[in-house]
Amino acid sequence: MASIDEALAIIKRGVDELIPEEELVEKLKQGRPLRIKAGFDPTAPDLHLGHTVLINKLRQFQDLGHEVIFLIGDFTGMIGDPTGKSATRPPLTEEQVRQNAVTYKEQVFKILDPEKTRVVFNSEWMSQMTAADMIKLAGQYTVARMLERDDFTKRYRAEQPIAIHEFLYPLVQGYDSVALEADVELGGTDQKFNLLMGRILQKHYGQEPQVILTMPILEGLDGVQKMSKSLGNYVGVNDAPGEMYGKLLSMPDELIWRYFELLSFRPIEEVEAFRKAVAEGANPQDYKKLLAEEIITRFHGAEAARTAHKSAGNRVALGEIPENVPEVRVSLEGQAELPITAVLRLAGLVKNAAAARDVLARGAVYVDGRKFEGERAFVAGDDCVIQAGKKKVARVLIVS
Repeated sequence: MASIDEALAIIKRGVDELIPEEELVEKLKQGRPLRIKAGFDPTAPDLHLGHTVLINKLRQFQDLGHEVIFLIGDFTGMIGDPTGKSATRPPLTEEQVRQNAVTYKEQVFKILDPEKTRVVFNSEWMSQMTAADMIKLAGQYTVARMLERDDFTKRYRAEQPIAIHEFLYPLVQGYDSVALEADVELGGTDQKFNLLMGRILQKHYGQEPQVILTMPILEGLDGVQKMSKSLGNYVGVNDAPGEMYGKLLSMPDELIWRYFELLSFRPIEEVEAFRKAVAEGANPQDYKKLLAEEIITRFHGAEAARTAHKSAGNRVALGEIPENVPEVRVSLEGQAELPITAVLRLAGLVKNAAAARDVLARGAVYVDGRKFEGERAFVAGDDCVIQAGKKKVARVLIVS
């Protein structure tokens, strides 16, 4: 068994907020398995690595000996979570909820231990509520407090409609914590309002309030916007091993440690050693490969991870030098030196100067396996492998 300090260090890894930490310490001192709740509305059955940030934290709680309650919000899914939405969400049908819930469980048990996970559906208790019960629940909060939510406030000020049933969503999510007598609830940073509702309702019903733990929203492979299928910057849980491998090796170097912190189960001390090695000159691509192999093993097995680089298709992983790289000679054309934009264009790696500037801005230019940063003049005799994006790579020889 881990000590309280050791457990706390594991729990706090990558966490955005822990509210309040002193209450969690007191719960841990009780020496019993805590009930760790996380709710999922089965609205998007195909998960990506951004979704797994929260699920990874649940697994860490399991490894510490606690009980994970994986709550599938089949009842709340028919309301539609208004969090971050600028319009009322269409409710799901019972059939859609049921189908998505099955797919959810298939994917999350690639991370969670099924033997240590209790899967529940909030329709078990919410469908038993009478109209009078729901009115009583709704009486626990005011419209004014509901409108303090950022998404509701924006819609109200913009004179966009807010349906009455949307106010019920955070109340129902909060009541789930009452029904389950949750000790800890996890959620994304965008769920803070809903998570705090659980504390409020538990106090009202005479329960010890749950501790709130919020996890950050993972950036996508572009390193700018959150990971999203609609933005195309995602790694899907069900992506093929080769596709996972290629995508993860394409991430900007500055994302490596963020992904290690939130997606890897390696000890943080080992990750810090990796970071130090890169700072001292090691190739970041070596550590992207380690991370890719760990994640592919999690979802596809060790053998798939071992051969993933062979099945990455025609997409060349950024920074990885493939075999049989085509050679291109680029003439200085009477100049003493050439900037990188000219070399990319003359080597046929981009169509024009504008495309060269674009691929540089995206951080997708690599020279001899290292991300190109800063400035460099290319002169006669330079011989290097240059990559622009995931499909263009060549050994470039600069000649006079």
